[in-house]
Amino acid sequence: MPVDLAAPDPASLHPVAGVRLGTAMAGVRKAGRRDLVVMAFDAGAAVAGVFTQNRFSAAPVQVCREHLARAKGIRALVVNTGNANAGTGADGLARARRSCRALAAQLGIAAEQVLPFSTGVIMETLPVERIEAALPAALAALAPDGWALAAEGIMTTDTVPKAASRRLEIGGRTVTVTGISKGAGMIRPNMATMLGFVATDAVLAPALVQPLLCEAAERSFNRITIDGDTSTNDSFVLVATRRAGHAEITALDSAEGRVLAEAVGAVAEQLAQAIVRDGEGATKFITVRVEG
Repeated sequence: MPVDLAAPDPASLHPVAGVRLGTAMAGVRKAGRRDLVVMAFDAGAAVAGVFTQNRFSAAPVQVCREHLARAKGIRALVVNTGNANAGTGADGLARARRSCRALAAQLGIAAEQVLPFSTGVIMETLPVERIEAALPAALAALAPDGWALAAEGIMTTDTVPKAASRRLEIGGRTVTVTGISKGAGMIRPNMATMLGFVATDAVLAPALVQPLLCEAAERSFNRITIDGDTSTNDSFVLVATRRAGHAEITALDSAEGRVLAEAVGAVAEQLAQAIVRDGEGATKFITVRVEG
């Protein structure tokens, strides 16, 4: 049983302008469960990611790094559970890229504008043909309020979905920060075994998305541990759709930048703590404060 953690109320998860989410049952490992999630972003969104520090990184992590370095604007994510596509060599890389091409073809974008994520059993071949077959259903389900179902769709050994949301005001406009995460075992600092996706409609200068993401990771996912183990697929992504309508934030140390950083950090921290509270075999949630 999770420690003082319940499934989020879907009504508490605010849509983020410029983000749509859809889920489907692809049967990657088990039939009859949501195991495929697609996130689509409007043109102009700025996307950044941080990943496992394990040198034995999985195929989707390697492809994500390549696409973030090369693409002119990330427009979508595809996430599957049940199979991590880790330890699968050149074939695993080919299958991760194939999933990107399949989604890109249906969205009318370049394959490099798609980021792939996988989580689940390692050392098994990714059944990419099942993902391809389920993509139309996931795309048909795309909706701004799909956060709760997406939180369910990325679960593996988690017992409850994990999601958080905040609203704040910047320049007289309402700004939203919403995110989801998964993780329950093989958790230690420096990204742990988890996936995290946070989006905001704040008008943030694209060059500031990566620093903001790293700042949020340092106060959240890089400070949690359950069993002292790390893994191969750990990923944390921040999306800024820039749709809120206020003046652009050009410095994180400005008043507006600090307000946004606090909100993004708070959402990431809540998601990270939810992972610990839902830890495999966990019976206590402990916070350690280091002074001096």
